[in-house]
Amino acid sequence: MFASSRWLDSLLHSLLLVVLSTSLSVLTGFVYAYGVIRGALPFARFFAFIPVLHLVTPPFVGGLSFILLFGHQGFFTKTLLGLDVSLYGLPGLLIAQTLCFFPIAFLIIKDVLEGINPALEYAARSFGARGFRVFRTLTLPLSLPGIISALLFIAVSVLSDFGNPMLIGGRFTVLAVELYTRLSGWADTGTSAALGIILLVPASLLFALQRFFFHKKHDRLATAGAVSSLPRRPPGPVCRVLLFAFCSFIAVIVAAQFLAVIAGAFSKIWSVDNSFTLEHLAACFSYSRELRNTLYSAFGAALVSAALASLFAFLTLRTGLPFRRAADGIVMLPAALPGSLIGLAFVLAFNGSPFHLTGTGLVIVLAMTVCDLPAAYRIMSSSLMSIRNALDDSARALGATRIKLFLTIICPLAAPGIVSAFVYTFVRATGTLSAVIFLMSFRTKLTSALILNLASQGNWGRAAALALVLTVVIFSALALLRLAWGKQAHIMGYHGKHSF
Repeated sequence: MFASSRWLDSLLHSLLLVVLSTSLSVLTGFVYAYGVIRGALPFARFFAFIPVLHLVTPPFVGGLSFILLFGHQGFFTKTLLGLDVSLYGLPGLLIAQTLCFFPIAFLIIKDVLEGINPALEYAARSFGARGFRVFRTLTLPLSLPGIISALLFIAVSVLSDFGNPMLIGGRFTVLAVELYTRLSGWADTGTSAALGIILLVPASLLFALQRFFFHKKHDRLATAGAVSSLPRRPPGPVCRVLLFAFCSFIAVIVAAQFLAVIAGAFSKIWSVDNSFTLEHLAACFSYSRELRNTLYSAFGAALVSAALASLFAFLTLRTGLPFRRAADGIVMLPAALPGSLIGLAFVLAFNGSPFHLTGTGLVIVLAMTVCDLPAAYRIMSSSLMSIRNALDDSARALGATRIKLFLTIICPLAAPGIVSAFVYTFVRATGTLSAVIFLMSFRTKLTSALILNLASQGNWGRAAALALVLTVVIFSALALLRLAWGKQAHIMGYHGKHSF
């Protein structure tokens, strides 16, 4: 493999993309979060809602909307500016991945900025520090936990991203796409496995760095003290204007992505014949099996992930079992594995005796569960940490077993976390592509793969219509779950924050 310039170029492209896309995503997320939290901007709640909305949307919508907006026949490039340019390749990938991953950086950094005590800035100003010096010597250093966490998390996500490079990369090849090409086009499991191992090295290194920083260096990087009731001092007027312009620009681009998918679904031929048509939506009825497969698989993976995450979080945090540290590492291990590598591992493991599962719905649910379990586990760990240990001691003193403690006390009190883990897994599983694209058969094909195929063939109308239908279905399911959970929370007397 190292003797081939093709594979070496793909490796260098992957590493270059990780550095550039991660840096731009975190920089965008930090500036956006600083404007929302510290900028005292008008419409701050609307700006805060935009990244959350983008994060809930299926991931492949970003790549599809990029083509509709910035492709050869894109709305911005062709219709508005009249340019005959191509953003395919590295420039397009940087734009698409920055828009795709900055919401993650925003959510991580937002929590850190909200936790910085305003009293520290008042103290700095009382000693003569002003403006940018306060930001450079106080706000920025105290934001390091969020910045480093976002950098490491997004770097692994960029490294394993499959949909955007497949649709937009063009001749700028990356290892994740090459792995798919060798396995699906050539049935070359040996080269695919070798590419996967090379892809695993930087991913594992990033994962190890993340665990090192936030298990060993937590005390040094932690923000100081409890949050004060003092109001935050907004930046100067020039800075506020610049922050407002930046946040508005990002919000407009994200909103344009949604509008492009909607417009593409109702346009006869995008940017050529924009006359209104229902033809593409009507064609979605012929893909009802793919939609059902997607929803059933995502629902099953969400149930299993939420249940396993709750159980493992209880075992590692609320018991004194000797293997709890090992269990924590095992559950988080898939976070270090690119999705394409997980899919390849499932092909090698379940494509023959004794467990021939490739092509079945069960193996797709298992792959989705493995991919999303680390995030669900972290959600449940945070939820269990907010429950006082004294409740466990009281229950055990009254004779409750660990199973009864888990079922009758921990699960009801951690219900918001369980629902959040379920919702997160369900949303991410509906857009899963790289981990399951090797595992599908004709009968178990998913909507995400179908949209990728339609977009690759230039059938933008049907691809946009399917993406729109799936997005509407996801938001409808979330609305129903939100309504049902609201009633359940009222019955339980729970009035805390909902995380979805």
